[in-house]
Amino acid sequence: MTDIAYYIYALKDPRQSPARPFYIGKGTGTRAWDHVARVDETRKGKRIQKIHAAGHDVVTSVLADGLSEIQALKLEAELISAFGTESTGGLLTNSVIPSGTTTVAPKGVVLPTGVREKAQLGLAFLKEAILELAQANPNGVLNSEAARALGLQSDYLGGSKDYLSWSLLGLLMRDGRMKRKDGSRRHVAQVK
Repeated sequence: MTDIAYYIYALKDPRQSPARPFYIGKGTGTRAWDHVARVDETRKGKRIQKIHAAGHDVVTSVLADGLSEIQALKLEAELISAFGTESTGGLLTNSVIPSGTTTVAPKGVVLPTGVREKAQLGLAFLKEAILELAQANPNGVLNSEAARALGLQSDYLGGSKDYLSWSLLGLLMRDGRMKRKDGSRRHVAQVK
């Protein structure tokens, strides 16, 4: 039986009419309201602080409920890509674009609205999957093990089938979330 406890929600800024969404998320339980109960220092949190400072309350709208996790992930990605993030000229404070990356398409490449957000959401999910795999294997994982275990191998020409997982491991190491185990080829999750 599929768990259909997920929902998609929007946090909206009531200082303009109609109230405009500034954050889209998926959750279960009280997740949609937790952002306001525990305001953080992210762009979303700073927007919430400004709304409160102006004497208003954030409008929390459940957009769809009774969803499986996969349905919620897909709908969340579609909505974030449709509204766009502030980083790419859109409305949302969602942090789906890693810092330090460019938002300019290479010369001669048409970049449709929202595709960058979709790619970055997918990248975030892939990085989390590799990190969970490493956490479940305290002795570390090899790149080839991660590629096979998560179905990330390519079958396109040549013998280099594990480039995607190498890139993901590299990004996680750059982020300080993984490291090489004692000079070996194994990768382990960083304890923070």
